[in-house]
Amino acid sequence: MAKPKTKRSGVSAPAAPNPFEEARNELFQHIMRCEVAGAAPEHQVEWFDETMKYMEERYPELRELDFVELRKLGLRFSQPPKSKQTAQADAATAA
Repeated sequence: MAKPKTKRSGVSAPAAPNPFEEARNELFQHIMRCEVAGAAPEHQVEWFDETMKYMEERYPELRELDFVELRKLGLRFSQPPKSKQTAQADAATAA
């Protein structure tokens, strides 16, 4: 007897994000919603201090290094985009 053929569409269900990815996405959403990018640097520091405390409570399964990385990503995300000329000058300086 032959095995019945199963129909495969080739499309698998998307994988659920891991806790770090969930925390990162949530942090980015908070940054956009709270308009952190347009805030003064001292207000950004205060906002990140408070928000990271909240994130630590919300995601207890993450390690301390994960929160350090989250903060670094959040700070980078909240910076204004570099202009094309500035990016080219930075690349020329680094070379």
